[in-house]
Amino acid sequence: MTSTDFDAPTSAIEDLTGDYTIDVTHSRVGFVARHAMVTKVRGHFGEFEGSAHLDAADPAKSSAKLSIKVASVDTNQAQRDEHLRTGDFFEAETYPEITFVSTSTEKLDDENFRLNGDLTIKGVTRPVSVDFEFTGTAKDPFGNLRAGFEGKTTIKRSDWGLTYNAALETGGVLVSDKIVLEFDISAIKNAA
Repeated sequence: MTSTDFDAPTSAIEDLTGDYTIDVTHSRVGFVARHAMVTKVRGHFGEFEGSAHLDAADPAKSSAKLSIKVASVDTNQAQRDEHLRTGDFFEAETYPEITFVSTSTEKLDDENFRLNGDLTIKGVTRPVSVDFEFTGTAKDPFGNLRAGFEGKTTIKRSDWGLTYNAALETGGVLVSDKIVLEFDISAIKNAA
């Protein structure tokens, strides 16, 4: 195996315990929605910040926080992005941030965890659970310990007051109520 293999082994999970900051330049917070009942639109938020406390010995003591700048929404289509920032959807001027604060963590198996917490969108806070896969740890060329996680969850946007829609002549609606939230996280361990 060479150092360019994507499946190169990483450090053991016991190396994880400590406080971390999300490396936003190497992480992605995104979403997927059905459009016109026939295709998927993918988007992401370009500005966010977060932190985590990881406890490998007792994962229940782990926690995480995430804050997302709503105005940074990007679906690769400027007109749609502007619409998403309006009162029809996020109402970015009144509610500039989406936040997630964990309330508990469960270890499902050696590589999978469930992070339960409170998701606040447009001033509405509701509980959600996000299943994460631990993708490994590595020391980067600058001496930082990095931990990787990939996660996703499905929510109903109407639960947070995001109810804008339009009926289609052929039946169905323009934008699905079901939204998949996706997280590709690279976190750097804070210096002691």
